[in-house]
Amino acid sequence: MKRAMWLKASVLTSVFLTGAVLTACGDDGNNAVDGGANGEGNGEEEVTVRLTGWQSSPTEQRYLEETIEAFEEEYPHINVEMDTIADQYMDVLQTRLIGGEAADVFFLDAFEAPRLIEAGVLEPLDDYITEEFDVDDFEEPLIEAFRRDDQLWGLPKDTSTLALFYNKDHFEEAGIDAPPETWEEMEEMAETLTVDNRYGFGVVTDLARLYFIAESHGGEVTVDNQANFTDPNVIDALQPIVDMRNEKEIAASPADVGAEWGGDMFGTERASMIIEGNWMIEFMEDAFPDVNYGVVEVPTINDNKGTMAYTVSYSMNGASEQKEEAWQLIEFLTGKEGMEIWTSSGLALPSRQSVAESLEYTDEAIYEPFIEGASYATVWADDTNLPIINSNFENQFASAFLGDQELEEAMEEAERVANNEIDN
Repeated sequence: MKRAMWLKASVLTSVFLTGAVLTACGDDGNNAVDGGANGEGNGEEEVTVRLTGWQSSPTEQRYLEETIEAFEEEYPHINVEMDTIADQYMDVLQTRLIGGEAADVFFLDAFEAPRLIEAGVLEPLDDYITEEFDVDDFEEPLIEAFRRDDQLWGLPKDTSTLALFYNKDHFEEAGIDAPPETWEEMEEMAETLTVDNRYGFGVVTDLARLYFIAESHGGEVTVDNQANFTDPNVIDALQPIVDMRNEKEIAASPADVGAEWGGDMFGTERASMIIEGNWMIEFMEDAFPDVNYGVVEVPTINDNKGTMAYTVSYSMNGASEQKEEAWQLIEFLTGKEGMEIWTSSGLALPSRQSVAESLEYTDEAIYEPFIEGASYATVWADDTNLPIINSNFENQFASAFLGDQELEEAMEEAERVANNEIDN
């Protein structure tokens, strides 16, 4: 995300910390009812709960609407008013929180969550959660992304993880019988698979994809909410990726081959392998249905499994005037029934283990690697300064990957600039 946006977010966070938003309300109050509504019985006063999310694909929108319809059937006295923010979601959401116009419930990316948690504008959910809700059913890395100060500030509505896509026809032509299980095997195969204008491995160079790799040698990308890119173990972990392009010439980025993103690079068969997310499955079906490919878990590094997970919560506005009804909405959407409806499209995967099993994702070869990865993934989240740390990594690592400077030099500059921004 652009630096200007993060500077604005920092200013907004400062305003949050003054407590200005704590006096705001999540609705205009006209539909507020006395607390205690539980969705049961007759004659309950009608309540409107506002839900805010970002713009999604038509398919995702349809499944969300179906899930909300199912909720309204179960709780006929609660009307859900869906509000979609089409662009600059966090800027708009934070402005609404300051102005007392934010919805009762809203999407919150794990990447962004620490800022709003620290600002004190979210409602902690622990007192609402019952044993029957079965919070232990969520994959642990996903639920922990929204836990801070021993309190839970959101519930993960779904997840996406990364896995290795490989071109089966390319493997057969090269005489390779099975996909790689280790990073060393992947590099060896990438060298064999690199022919003419095709690379063995496609690389997306942002930190959101590389975070787990950067820490795979025991280093830490961040320490005390500051960049720690010069950790020798971080540099050692990232160096092989740079070398695959600049020394071995067996890897490339999508931009190297004129592709807009990893899916295009893999779909046009300019890369035989690439680490991408489950969103690739529908894309390949629609755009490149003739490509014969398989999916496996990301190859191990130093005998350890690793991948990234991306998750979004339903979180409650701490200033909502209908918190009981807002909780009932969250409870349904992240409960087993609601999550099964929402994630049955396959565009996003369940954050609950039981739902993944009931939808039989664990039995489908193409989805199983993503489901397995959720149990050990590194969630794309850290602390309040991750946005600044992320933007500075991307600027400098891409330069090293292109061979414009040495990796160690690039990481020194990224760390210096990021931490100067944080300190100032």
